[in-house]
Amino acid sequence: MTVIAPLPSFTAMNLPNLLTLLRLFLVPVIFYALAKGLFAVALIIFLVAAITDALDGWIARHYHLQTCLGAVLDPVADKLLVVTTVITLTWLQRIPLWMTVAIISRDLLIVGGGLLYLLLIGKFSVRPTLLSKWNTVLQFIVIVLVLLQAACHWRIPLLPAFALAFLMAVVSGGQYVWVWSRKAIAQEGDASES
Repeated sequence: MTVIAPLPSFTAMNLPNLLTLLRLFLVPVIFYALAKGLFAVALIIFLVAAITDALDGWIARHYHLQTCLGAVLDPVADKLLVVTTVITLTWLQRIPLWMTVAIISRDLLIVGGGLLYLLLIGKFSVRPTLLSKWNTVLQFIVIVLVLLQAACHWRIPLLPAFALAFLMAVVSGGQYVWVWSRKAIAQEGDASES
């Protein structure tokens, strides 16, 4: 017998999830603005998207509006926003390739590691670490600085910010590998004892 999962009910479409959807819809708009060289417009849209990221999490926690849909959509929206913006700014030669490679490699490592864990070990829950949250904040700050420099022609020394974002991506990715490896070893130990 085939069981079809029901579509999310309207209650899943609460304010935090609507804000997350707005962030998803802003991703192609930011790409278009960047591709057209409209850096001031891209900066404003990116700031709006960043505000929705802060708001949706705060509203969901404060008013107990967390949903399974939001738990999936929020990190997807964050990753799409950051990766699309960073790749486009790299293409426009505003962000160095080595920083972009570190950011994308970290995300691929986390997704690939999660899928591998699921296939080899089984069900798991992913909660972003504090370091991961700081990594996202830092990436947002770097993108804002790059867009400010492009829009306002300010002389902002960006190399230290790029180096810090690179280092944070490497350390944060390493932390996920460490945490998941320890969980896998602990579960294998539990399975061999039973």
